[in-house]
Amino acid sequence: MFIGNISYLSFMKSKNTPAEPTKSELEILQVLWKCGPSTVRFVNDQLNEEKREVNYTSTLKLMQIMFEKGLVDRDDSQMKHVYTAAVEEKKMKAMLLDKFVETLYDGSASTLMMQLLGNKKTSKKELEAIREILKKLDQ
Repeated sequence: MFIGNISYLSFMKSKNTPAEPTKSELEILQVLWKCGPSTVRFVNDQLNEEKREVNYTSTLKLMQIMFEKGLVDRDDSQMKHVYTAAVEEKKMKAMLLDKFVETLYDGSASTLMMQLLGNKKTSKKELEAIREILKKLDQ
């Protein structure tokens, strides 16, 4: 799609809001956040060990698409291209969580928290950590 003389992808890359990753793209980003700059081979090996069986060519194509979307940066100065996450983990998780809360809980973080605490067995240690966070928010 084109907007004037600018392609949609170029337009999206120029915005400060990162593109929303697919589930598979998010798995790749998690490897890059955890392990740092990596080759496609390394990322593919990690996905096969930690997640599920993935073909190398699928990982390569997906990482090329992610580069076009602005989700990863690529150093192609060497024969083996090295990819890095172009968006900070904390920023991406915050964006995805905001969208999740807005979409499923009508923007209500308290409704989300009440459902989480009602659905899962929460340890005393976790409850104490939640109390500490609430105390800090009150101050």
